[in-house]
Amino acid sequence: MSENIKIVKNATCTFCGCVCDDMELTVDLDEKRIIKAKNACVLGRAWFAEHTIGDWPVAMIDGKEVSKEEAIEETAQTLVKAKFPIIYGLSDTTCEAQRQAVAISDIIRGTIDTTTSVCHGPSGLAFQGVGESTMSLGEVKNRADLVIYWGGNPAASHPRHFTRYTVTPKGMFIPNGRKDRTVVLVDIRKTPSAPVADLFIQVKPGKDFEVLWALRALVKGKNIDPSIEEETGVSLATLEDLVDKMKNCRYGVLFFGMGLTMTRGRHFNSGAIMALTTDLNEFTHFVTKPVRGHGNVTGADNVLSWQTGYPFGVNFNRGYPRFNPGEFTTVDTLSRGDADAAMFIASDPASNFPKVAIEHMKKIPVISLDTKQTETSNLAHVAFATSTYGINTGGTVYRMDDVPITMRSAFDSPYPDDEEILTAIKKRVQELVWAKQGIKIAVGEARVA
Repeated sequence: MSENIKIVKNATCTFCGCVCDDMELTVDLDEKRIIKAKNACVLGRAWFAEHTIGDWPVAMIDGKEVSKEEAIEETAQTLVKAKFPIIYGLSDTTCEAQRQAVAISDIIRGTIDTTTSVCHGPSGLAFQGVGESTMSLGEVKNRADLVIYWGGNPAASHPRHFTRYTVTPKGMFIPNGRKDRTVVLVDIRKTPSAPVADLFIQVKPGKDFEVLWALRALVKGKNIDPSIEEETGVSLATLEDLVDKMKNCRYGVLFFGMGLTMTRGRHFNSGAIMALTTDLNEFTHFVTKPVRGHGNVTGADNVLSWQTGYPFGVNFNRGYPRFNPGEFTTVDTLSRGDADAAMFIASDPASNFPKVAIEHMKKIPVISLDTKQTETSNLAHVAFATSTYGINTGGTVYRMDDVPITMRSAFDSPYPDDEEILTAIKKRVQELVWAKQGIKIAVGEARVA
């Protein structure tokens, strides 16, 4: 270890949706790496420790190193020439970069989508149809005496969710922390999170909707046939006990994960848990929130929503934003062969999309912006290497409870950040579109030639 050490206090971990902003990072400036991450969970420590500065080029076209300017020009030309270009990813970059991506999509009349469409997209549909009784994680820490996790495994995916917000921390109205709380876990199998719970309820796979609807009926005082156990694997007595706990708590919260959104029922499941929350507010204070994965996936939803009116799967082909999951979501546009150019930002769909979608990606020009070499960047026509948000660049991200967090960088990177690259692409794309339309740029204005 060198003597050139820097301590960064109140840094932000952008690995998961908890976006913990109480990190204390010890940085070796000579070796350009983080050697210690105080307060980080096991996932956060790995995130910081594994981050190193690569030695690959800033920009490549068809695997050959080029200047950043050449790559920007090629990207702009590719996007403008395309008839159905798509932009996807955005969940592991700053809100400032996300804004530029939305602007590019608008200018080229393309389609923009985020990783939400393959995780909590169904929840986005349910929000619009049912509504959401929501809160901040700080409220949960200070007030919640009943915490229910449904279809998630925070011990593995969000380790500090328990310790920082929901189970063990002492709060303003929860002075004894864990002793003042009842924790319930609902899932199809016992996970590493189960030992934390006071009550574990095991549901038959694919039967979450039936359980949620039965709970709604019981909350409203309706009778449920005991045969519900044969259907769902949960006894009527267990359901009645849970309803009693929910109706008699002071402040209850329902957290739900992809065990609801990516299984049978999808947005009906999300809608059911939100409707149950609404029902419970006739008796006590109850809130609900999806437990989000990627560091700034919530920010991507927020930016798209306040820029276009919709959270993901937005198409500008007609000159105004349209929202239609299943038509404009990326897995679908690629699988059908609709897209004729694609720009992937801080995401690696070539490693996890369906085979038919990946095969189509290989047939069209792909632009990749990522902090590391991936399956997607390896097949890309144009590949940019960028710096890592929260480690090398500052900016804004949103925590899973829609609270914006301002980041500070730990050390500099020789690579540009996503916002810089996307801003340059946007500028060049606008020039090409204006030229196509016969618009010349005068000093401080645009005029038709």
